[in-house]
Amino acid sequence: MTHKHTISVLVNNQPGVLQRVSGLFSRRSFNIDSITVGECEETGLSRMVIVTTGDDKTLEQVSKQLYKLIDVIKVVDLSANPMVARELALIKVNAEPSARPEILGVVETFRAAVVDIGPASLIVQVVGDSTKIDAMVELLKPYGIRELSRTGVTAMIRGSVK
Repeated sequence: MTHKHTISVLVNNQPGVLQRVSGLFSRRSFNIDSITVGECEETGLSRMVIVTTGDDKTLEQVSKQLYKLIDVIKVVDLSANPMVARELALIKVNAEPSARPEILGVVETFRAAVVDIGPASLIVQVVGDSTKIDAMVELLKPYGIRELSRTGVTAMIRGSVK
């Protein structure tokens, strides 16, 4: 049975690592729904958080293949544990002055923030899990979304488990 997996991959912070990791997914016909990469708590290392959809057997194969890449240090299926996952989105929405009170009501309901106001538009910042962002996008669509930028998911296992 296929379902979403959130995988943390600890890698050496070297040129070409992202390309090798994404190439491995591509060769296995495994789609990457979201990928975030950044420095982590250890100097010289980066953490990739990859969201993908597939069955457990395919995920196990991808994990084994990742470990064969020279710069991969550790692979963890975060979704196998209780985790905290967040994504950030910036949404530029049409907002004539007459429509702004309604839009601000949506922003407030989602605990989002207006980060820019133009003559005929607003840029809204929303942080949360992917379903929260999807829901906010759906509610803002009727006003006209001019531009949408999402960071992709970043995640950690809850509590003291590493």
